[in-house]
Amino acid sequence: MRGVTRDGRLLTVPSLSWALYDLGNTIFSMNIVSFFFSLWVVNVMGGTDSQYGYTAALSYAIIFFLSPFLGALTDQAPRRMPFLVVSTLVCVAFTLLLGTGGLTMSLAFFVMANIAYQSGLQFYDALLPEVSTGATQGRVGGIGIGLGYLGSLIGLFLARWLLTGVDELPSMAEQSARYTLVFKVTAVLFLAFALPCFLYVRERARARRFTARAVPAAIRQVAQTFRGIRRFPGLGRFLIGRVFYTDAVNTVIAFMGIYVTNEVGFATEQAIVIMLVATACAVPGGFVWGAVADRIGPKRTLDLVLFLWMIVFAWATLVGLFKLGQLAFWPVPVLAGLGLGGTWAADRPLMLRLTPPARIGEFYGLYNMVGRFSAVTGPFTWAFVAERISIGGVSFGLGLGRPAAVGALTLEIVIAWWILRGVSDAPRRWGEEDLPPVP
Repeated sequence: MRGVTRDGRLLTVPSLSWALYDLGNTIFSMNIVSFFFSLWVVNVMGGTDSQYGYTAALSYAIIFFLSPFLGALTDQAPRRMPFLVVSTLVCVAFTLLLGTGGLTMSLAFFVMANIAYQSGLQFYDALLPEVSTGATQGRVGGIGIGLGYLGSLIGLFLARWLLTGVDELPSMAEQSARYTLVFKVTAVLFLAFALPCFLYVRERARARRFTARAVPAAIRQVAQTFRGIRRFPGLGRFLIGRVFYTDAVNTVIAFMGIYVTNEVGFATEQAIVIMLVATACAVPGGFVWGAVADRIGPKRTLDLVLFLWMIVFAWATLVGLFKLGQLAFWPVPVLAGLGLGGTWAADRPLMLRLTPPARIGEFYGLYNMVGRFSAVTGPFTWAFVAERISIGGVSFGLGLGRPAAVGALTLEIVIAWWILRGVSDAPRRWGEEDLPPVP
C-alpha cells in the first residue's frame, strides 16, 4: 500500500504512521539531545560544557563511521524496516537508563542511545519514497516535521510539569530524580509513537536477498560511492555545504538549554517555555516550508532558510555578548523554530532530487555521514571556543565564552550558503543503472 493514493490524498494510514515516527523521535531529540540531558549534566550534576560536548562529539564520531556502511547494508537487504525497529528499541532501552549510575555511567548510556537514534534516522528517511510520490515528498515530509515538533510540545509540557519547582529542591539527589523521570517518560513516548510506523508502513518488494556477502558488498558500495560522486551533479557540493549548516543547527540545539539558563539568565521552567515557543513555531514552519519547497523547489527554499538562520545566530550572539537581557532574547526562539521546520522540509527533498532511485539507502547513509561529521565538529568546536580546560597540565581550548561559540555558528551558515550557490534542484534523468531493478 502506497502512502499517497491516486486521488492525491496525503494522509493515508501508511503516510500518517510514517509521520508519527517523526513525532516520537523528535521528542527524544528535543528532550534528550537538545535540552534536559545537557541541563542535568551541567546544572544538576555539576558537569561542564566540555564534558557534555566531548561526549556528544564521541557519539557522533562513532555514527559518522557507521552511517555509510549501515545505509549501504540496507540497500543489500530486502527490507529496511527491521533495521529501524532494532535501532529504535536500542535507543529506548538506553534512554530508560539515563540518570542512573552517576554522571560517567549516564554519559556512556547517552552515547549508546544517541548512536541508535542517529542510526534510525537514516533508515527512517529512506522510507519517505514508500509513503509519497515525487510531487508530494515535500508535503509528506513537512507533515512529518510538523508532527515531530508537535510531539516535542507534548514532551516539553510533560517535562515542565515534572520539573515544576526543580530549582528550589534542596538536594542534588532530589533534582536528579526529577530529571531521571523525564528521561523515562521520553523513552516511553518515543516507543509509543514509533509503533504505528512499524505496523503499517509497507515497503515495496525489492529484488534483494540478504546473505553473508551483503557485508563486503556494502563496503565495496561505499567505496564506489566516494570514487564516483562526481557523476552525480551537485551532490558533492550539497554534502559539503550540509556539513556547515547542520553543524550550526545541531550545535545550537544541543547547547541552547545551557545557553539560555547560564548566559541569558532564565530559570529552568522559563527555559522550558523558551523551548516550547520555539517548538510551537516549528510546527507550522514544517507545514509551510514543505509547501514552499513543493512550489519553488527545495534549493531556493533552503537558501531562504539559511538567511533566516544567519539572523537567529547573530541575534543570539549579541544578546549574550552585551547582556541585553531576557526580553531582547525572545525573538530568537520564534525565528529559530521557523528555521528548524524549514531546514529539514527543504533538506530532505533536495537530497532526494540528487539521489539515484536505486541507491537511496546508500546515499542517505552518505547524507547522514556528513551530518554526523558536522555533529562531531559542532560540540567539539563549542567546547573548544567556550571553555579552557587543563589536560595533564596542558591547557586546551580558547576560553572565549558561550557568546563567542554562538558567533562562530553564524560564520558557518554564511559558508554553507556560499558553497550551495552552485547546486541545482532540477529533476535528473537517471540512467538505467541508477534505477531500481524490477522485482
